[in-house]
Amino acid sequence: MAKFHEPVLLKEIIDYLKVKRGEKYIDATVGGGGHTAAILKLGGKILAIDCDPEAIKAARRYLASACPPGKHYSWRLVSGNFRDLYQIAKREGFLDVSGTLFDLGVSSYQLEKAERGFSFSLEAPLDMRMDPKLKVTATDLVNGLNKGELNELFARVGQEHYSRRFAEAICRARSLKPIKTTGELVDIINQALPTKGRKSKLHPATRVFLALRIVVNDELNNLERALPQMLDLLKPKGRLVIISFHSGEDRIVKQFFLNAKEQERLRIITKKPIRPTEEEIERNPRSRSAKLRVAEKR
Repeated sequence: MAKFHEPVLLKEIIDYLKVKRGEKYIDATVGGGGHTAAILKLGGKILAIDCDPEAIKAARRYLASACPPGKHYSWRLVSGNFRDLYQIAKREGFLDVSGTLFDLGVSSYQLEKAERGFSFSLEAPLDMRMDPKLKVTATDLVNGLNKGELNELFARVGQEHYSRRFAEAICRARSLKPIKTTGELVDIINQALPTKGRKSKLHPATRVFLALRIVVNDELNNLERALPQMLDLLKPKGRLVIISFHSGEDRIVKQFFLNAKEQERLRIITKKPIRPTEEEIERNPRSRSAKLRVAEKR
């Protein structure tokens, strides 16, 4: 499991969930199963979901070893997208739960497995689909969107300062031949980057790759669809715990919490997002951009 994905903010999540023995919980993004295992070891019953079949396989292997189902541990592992959360939970008998958890973003394993195409550091086909059944890949977007659409994608979703410059460079390059690999896209971005942009510690392709991944997997729309379903699944005093890694995700979560508070449906527990400690960031650099928000159903 550790090889697949190290769970972020694990201690904080367990503290805020206030796991009670025999109560039901939903992990809507199981990844390698780290958060799920911690809840199980405190006596919670878990419905764990993921849209990535490789995550499902990894979590099943890990949980079967660390928390074998039976007398002491009760869990169900389901392939699906959290945009269909209520339907999945109802089918599996997980209504009126005491807590729901989202760990958004991409896992370490997905980044490190070259053929998935998530990483700008590894040569691979431009794919970026978390669910291989999805029809649109990053290659389709890079070669199919016009210059204005690419500019908007990189600027709005990726918050890329040089979005127009990169969009123009991509359109020039693909007029000669289609852009098919991560390496080709990174080369185009590096060549288009102005001198002053080279001073940043952030890799020049970071925001472009982030924007492509979010759109390929429709991550922001799926989150907006899932949040009301999470709330409907919770029993009174049940907790909604969400880790985001992108300002667009965090903005959606924050606004949903505020709206639900105004409607007297939620009590916000974390007035400001919880960030990882320096020790955790040093141990797991992926955690550096994590933000944890927690609310409780009224």
